[in-house]
Amino acid sequence: MRHTSSRISQLLFLAIFLVLFLMTEYRGSDRIGVAVNAFFRADSLTAVSTLLAVKGWVPFLLPGVVVLILSGLLGRFFCGWLCPLGTVLDLVTGRIRKTAPLQWLKGSVKYWLLLPLLVASLLNLNLAGLLDPLAILVRTLTFFVHPLIGETARSGWVGLYRVIGERRDVLDPGYQLLKDYILPFRDTLYPLAFLSALVFTLIIFLERFERRNWCRNLCPLGTLLGLVARLSPFSRVPAKLCADCQSCLNLCPTSFDRELLQKEECILCLECQLHCPNQRVRFRLAGFHPADGGVVMERRVLLGGLVGGFFLARLFRFRDPQAQARLLRPPGVRNEGEFLEKCVRCGECMKVCLRSALYPALSQAGIEGLYTPVLIPRLGYCEYNCTLCGQVCPTGAIPDLPPVRKKREVIGKAVFDKNHCIPFALRKECIVCEEHCPIPQKAIRSEVVTERDFTGRPVTVKKPYVVDELCNGCGICENVCPLEGKAGIEVFAVKDRTPLREGETGGVDKIDDPYS
Repeated sequence: MRHTSSRISQLLFLAIFLVLFLMTEYRGSDRIGVAVNAFFRADSLTAVSTLLAVKGWVPFLLPGVVVLILSGLLGRFFCGWLCPLGTVLDLVTGRIRKTAPLQWLKGSVKYWLLLPLLVASLLNLNLAGLLDPLAILVRTLTFFVHPLIGETARSGWVGLYRVIGERRDVLDPGYQLLKDYILPFRDTLYPLAFLSALVFTLIIFLERFERRNWCRNLCPLGTLLGLVARLSPFSRVPAKLCADCQSCLNLCPTSFDRELLQKEECILCLECQLHCPNQRVRFRLAGFHPADGGVVMERRVLLGGLVGGFFLARLFRFRDPQAQARLLRPPGVRNEGEFLEKCVRCGECMKVCLRSALYPALSQAGIEGLYTPVLIPRLGYCEYNCTLCGQVCPTGAIPDLPPVRKKREVIGKAVFDKNHCIPFALRKECIVCEEHCPIPQKAIRSEVVTERDFTGRPVTVKKPYVVDELCNGCGICENVCPLEGKAGIEVFAVKDRTPLREGETGGVDKIDDPYS
């Protein structure tokens, strides 16, 4: 393992990334002071794609713009000094036996990925988060690795308790330490967990063919930074391989697969300077001018990327109308289009959801909504006093609202299925949903009704009803419904998500009853 300044920086920022990831969790406090979203806010791909999509300024993304500007001054330093996924690749690549490089990955493939993403963002379809390296790493940790660690640790601890018997109290401090700082707050099985792990595994598998294969040939963030890095005033001397040495060919992880240094692929790891047997390599200030080495991309790639982005923005807009009725977004999301333009699909909001209500979308929001958070009330509900999801969102797609405002945000509206709900279908009393409704004035109430049962005898039963002016669609009623499978009350999306007024009154118009 090399002991250069870049490697020390890599390991330091990887450690910071992992610590922030573990801190992005509910640990008994209503506020999360620091979170892994700090890395996303320094992500230039997230910044550029989001700014193109919203056609305006997003203050959260200033660090990403700063990194982009610094890349134009210093070069592609983020990939070689800061990126946690790049560090993971450097740590594993030495343990993977190499074969011949994949020639079809060389050249323009990375531009075929980046350009359509940016053009689609300009056309209000932001899919950059699907291929963003930080999002890929966080999704893998959130949906697969962290839950797996939690399940393994808890199961192992139970087995260990059984083995040691009465001496188990000795281990309690150790388990409490794990529980407080490392293990996930709750056990959750996420949809798309295996897909997230598969994508990460494929990136690792690419190391079989050459070092930093993902970084140099596919990564859209690295490609974006590389395009800007061509303008850097710092240049490597000599720019070509020395005829009597050529050691750089084996030392460089990204940019010396050809005789001439590819400046847009150089990650400034400084390996060539550190290990040059003749001490010839230097990085010096040469002035602002485009890097040598030919054009950045062919004209057909540029035009193809523009056309590809156009069709991407059109084809990915298809949504299932039936699924839209149950498409519930986190509290504070009022406009679906604006939400999709900002969401980076990192999964942080799902990780901190206190009641396991948020899960990654598969088809509910169409292809463009893949990995975006949806609320599934039958699996969990939005805690009335919780604002964690807005706190950790890196782009403001989910606004960080104070508790008083968050309580009035409308997620959807609850509707009774009178063919399924116990008081309506069986003429038996059940007020579980009313008892659990967190609205102080109760958005679900009941009225005493006298009617005839199936035998014709008169019976008196309490029948619940929803006060639409009070309901915020938190989903707790559907979650606690005692019926197995389909609940007797369900929360449906509404077009107008105007917040409820002060005092929990007024707000959204009454929803059309889908069961009427």
